[in-house]
Amino acid sequence: MTHSAYIYDAIRTPRSKGKKDGALHEVKPIELGAGLLKALQQRNDLDTAYVDDVLMGCVSPVGEQGSDIAKMIVQRAGWDESVAGVQLNRFCASGLEAVNTGAQKIASGWEQLVVAGGVECMSRVPMGSDGGAWASDAAFSIDTSFVPQGIGADTIATLDGYSREDVDAYALESQRRAAHARDNGYFDRSIVPVLDSNGFSILQHDDFIKPQSSMEGLGGLRASFEQMGSMGFDAMMIKKYNTLDRIDHVHTPGNSSGIVDGASAVLIGSERAGKDLGLTARGRIVAGAILASDPIIMLTAPGPSAVKCLHTAGLTENDIDLWEINEAFAAVAMRYMRDLDIDHSVTNVNGGAIAMGHPLGATGAMLLSSMLDELERRDLRRGMLSLCVGGGMGISCIIERA
Repeated sequence: MTHSAYIYDAIRTPRSKGKKDGALHEVKPIELGAGLLKALQQRNDLDTAYVDDVLMGCVSPVGEQGSDIAKMIVQRAGWDESVAGVQLNRFCASGLEAVNTGAQKIASGWEQLVVAGGVECMSRVPMGSDGGAWASDAAFSIDTSFVPQGIGADTIATLDGYSREDVDAYALESQRRAAHARDNGYFDRSIVPVLDSNGFSILQHDDFIKPQSSMEGLGGLRASFEQMGSMGFDAMMIKKYNTLDRIDHVHTPGNSSGIVDGASAVLIGSERAGKDLGLTARGRIVAGAILASDPIIMLTAPGPSAVKCLHTAGLTENDIDLWEINEAFAAVAMRYMRDLDIDHSVTNVNGGAIAMGHPLGATGAMLLSSMLDELERRDLRRGMLSLCVGGGMGISCIIERA
């Protein structure tokens, strides 16, 4: 017998530039995460002794983010000593992997209440700090024809016929939507301001969004991966996709996800937990899915993972009201919409990572909080969340309002 996994709350920090001059650079990752746990406790008058586990995604779990940061966050938040914690790493899917795994725990009946989310302080622990075969094992890279993700995104654009103007136009719309949503308070229910040790505000709203972006400004940016491609990576990609005679390098910092700091947390529990604690469910996790496709182009699995998720749930595309695809690169989102035959009018309706940034381990659960807020605001029922993932993986999750 399976049990429904209910969403009782979903919160996140604001996102800020993941560099030394970013607003959140002074904040340690355990403090970002602990601030959210404290907020969950206060917002829900939560008896933390009832919580079974805290699952936190983190893509660079070294240094300040090492040593099972989830358990460190639990302790820093002052939660009951009975609460466990585990750090998960499925690259960019880590935050949504935490959500899906947490939902599985509840559905199994083994646990009654968990927190799932993620944390990534990219200004303090830079992307790639954890090394690994991709970064340091030349034999592995050669044997598996490893190609950097950005070239995979450029290859998708080349295969699908997306021009530089197409991807820049997509990026500009992401900026416009995100600025409109932020300025009209669409994110306010989920965002928990980041405070310093004296209780003063460090950051209250997303500050990475660039509302003054223009096609002219975006068009003036240099392609990010053209030089890298000329070092042999383009040739490796063309060997795999041999209908191409060249790769059009169309992605830039302006139409790719931004490097930012941030954290997220979702309170997931059983019906019994809600009754015991007097909590009102806002939503339910319907299904999740993970799969992998070509690891060389690496970024084409979100659409297939969404199809798998629909199949698991016994639903079709017509049963989904809103869609969220992490904007790792503009071409990834455009391919996702093409694969699923869905319109941009119902996809990333409040912008995405191109405008707001992608705090690797935290993003997946951030998508959930934004989706749930928007379903409530529009009085709609179901949403699909998806991300592309390193190694050619794709992850998806369907949520619905309670």
